[in-house]
Amino acid sequence: MYGGWTGEIMENDDDTKEDPQSQVKNSVSMEKNCCDEDTFRLHMVTWNVATADPPDDISSLLHLDFPKTPDLYVIGLQEVYSAPHRFIIDMAVEDSWSHLFMSSLAPRGYLKVSSIRMQGLLLLFFSKLAHVPFIRDIQDTYSRTGISGYWGNKGGVSIRLSFYGHMLCFLNCHLAAHMQYASQRVDEFEYILDTQTFDPKKTPHILDHKLVFWFGDLNFRIQDHGMHFLRNCITSHKFNLLWSKDQLTMMKKTEALLQEFDEGPLDFQPTYKFNRFSDCYDSSGKMRKPAWTDRILWRVKPKEPPPEEEKDEDRDSGLDEKNTKNQQEEEEFPLKLKQDSYTSNMEYGVSDHKPVIGIFTLELRKMYETPLVRVCAEGEWSADFDAMVIYSPLQPFPSSAWDWIGLYKVGFRSVSDYITYTWVKDDEVSFNDELTQVYVSKDEIPALGGECVLCYYCSTLQCIVGISSPFKVHESKVAVEEGLAPENIDGLEKAS
Repeated sequence: MYGGWTGEIMENDDDTKEDPQSQVKNSVSMEKNCCDEDTFRLHMVTWNVATADPPDDISSLLHLDFPKTPDLYVIGLQEVYSAPHRFIIDMAVEDSWSHLFMSSLAPRGYLKVSSIRMQGLLLLFFSKLAHVPFIRDIQDTYSRTGISGYWGNKGGVSIRLSFYGHMLCFLNCHLAAHMQYASQRVDEFEYILDTQTFDPKKTPHILDHKLVFWFGDLNFRIQDHGMHFLRNCITSHKFNLLWSKDQLTMMKKTEALLQEFDEGPLDFQPTYKFNRFSDCYDSSGKMRKPAWTDRILWRVKPKEPPPEEEKDEDRDSGLDEKNTKNQQEEEEFPLKLKQDSYTSNMEYGVSDHKPVIGIFTLELRKMYETPLVRVCAEGEWSADFDAMVIYSPLQPFPSSAWDWIGLYKVGFRSVSDYITYTWVKDDEVSFNDELTQVYVSKDEIPALGGECVLCYYCSTLQCIVGISSPFKVHESKVAVEEGLAPENIDGLEKAS
């Protein structure tokens, strides 16, 4: 039924752990051996947070103390508090959940590459900094399914991107509630797939992507069984006795679309519905039946069928050419996915749902290993004199006058966290066919110095296409002499 996927966490016997600062420096190193492996670790979380404020600590949720560190984090939340006044504030600044995840992951060398929110639905994508120049074609979109498609309390939000040339899509859904609406949930899923579109040149629809993750509060219930039998099976950990009456499992038998998606075994407690701050299931007057409402499924795109030998006069030659090209790409650049762990985390009680965690190993052959741009700081940097940035294109790309290079503190959280930036054309000093110098005013450089990196942002591609190695911005001697910066302070954290 579940294809033999293991539900156990695969742990590394090596207990050696890197401190956060070392993780940051290792992740920003652009040496070839940092990005040369073709195996990547993906950590996914889905959690209906039931309008609650976030807990104080999410180390356990993100496995921050585990020896194996993920390359990518994908977090999908449902029912983030979205009352009108809070939603407006969150749009203007940053919601408390995003803030917590960014604050927890940035010191360990992860950057928030993309995010999208539709009312209570929130999707966040994080990557180790070393992979960021190889993440391109980033787009996001959403579909409403609440109140006849006009309200966003239900629906789906998605982020799609190219990871080393392979097109991936992550779809976070919150589907219709209640036992009797299993068919409606499938209809909503199909509606979301039909309505969400992207750049038509490559992968216009969700199912055109090489790898799709479908996850969230899918709201499928366990039907037919009585409460007493349900709770006995859960208490005795005989979860397999409940699988045949899980609505999603039942619907997969008749729905061809659902059969294209895989899921690991449900070898963990149903994650809904709990009394808050408790491991006890609903004891209110409603006495909701426990259910695996919170799920993570995936679909690897089926291989293109081989072209027919005989020519058909009515055949679309352009389509044949495209299919042949796709088939050649699949053979030359394969992609495989293995699930290492699929479980819930019973530690968190702020919601009536428990979070679900999926750990995956993504194996692929990179379509490219060189960033589009090499960028570095020239000479010594401090606020005592103007500085220079050198960059050189390593591959053709759609550069423009709107491209810019940002100065960031090591451990920055997102592309908007720059200390300062310089336009690559307006502030250009000199150039030749191989490299270009760009000027940075000393007034823009932090007086207290610190460990920094430079990032080249391509406005046309809307992503970072080059990152420098970390370098030190020295404390300003002039500022110290004038009493603006104590001699024993050297760091951007104090400056801010």
